[in-house]
Amino acid sequence: MKNFELLEKKFKIKFKNKGLLTQAFTHRSYLNENPKFAYFHNERLEFLGDAVIELAVTEYLFKEYPKKPEGELTSWRAALVNAKILSRIAQDLEFNDFLLLSRGEAKETGKARQFILANTFEAFVGSLYLDQGYSVCQKFIKKYVISELPSIIESQVYKDAKSRFQEEAQEKVGITPTYKVLKEWGPDHARHFTIGVFLGQELVADGEGSSKQEAEEDAAKRALEIKKW
Repeated sequence: MKNFELLEKKFKIKFKNKGLLTQAFTHRSYLNENPKFAYFHNERLEFLGDAVIELAVTEYLFKEYPKKPEGELTSWRAALVNAKILSRIAQDLEFNDFLLLSRGEAKETGKARQFILANTFEAFVGSLYLDQGYSVCQKFIKKYVISELPSIIESQVYKDAKSRFQEEAQEKVGITPTYKVLKEWGPDHARHFTIGVFLGQELVADGEGSSKQEAEEDAAKRALEIKKW
């Protein structure tokens, strides 16, 4: 069994209900192999934690940036609470060492593990909220999530790749990018697209996705890298 006391020491938080802390790290797959395990999986806690994180971040942005329009604050919030950032924070906090996973799931790395870590981070916040209340959660979220905001604003990662590529292209070469489908395949319910992004006649990059929007975003992201913008 994992030693969750190490986490409590790390965060200087003593859980009244240790079961909540264990549940936060229990992936659904673990219960398939351990059906008599004392705790449920973490998906309900994840649902709660997601809402708590969003509220804490929204409240902070609303108070700290009174002159910023709602649209910009929404973009900042989305960049702060997305799975990529939350999974990296969870990794930095060594949540990997505490995950309760099936043997098969434990071997998975890459994107699958990223999502598990992001979901576990949300579940941990949900368990923290139930056990310690909102103000403790607020401090935790400010320390580990909101602290990412300055670098997000500076690097402008809150803007999607298409917006960023269009701004850069118009500023640097005076051309608005266009997108064309280069290839599409698969059955109607599972189409796949390759889309190219062009500056005039020049094909700068192509991207793939299960929707045109996803493929365009991928193409724009690659174009930014190729142009070193």
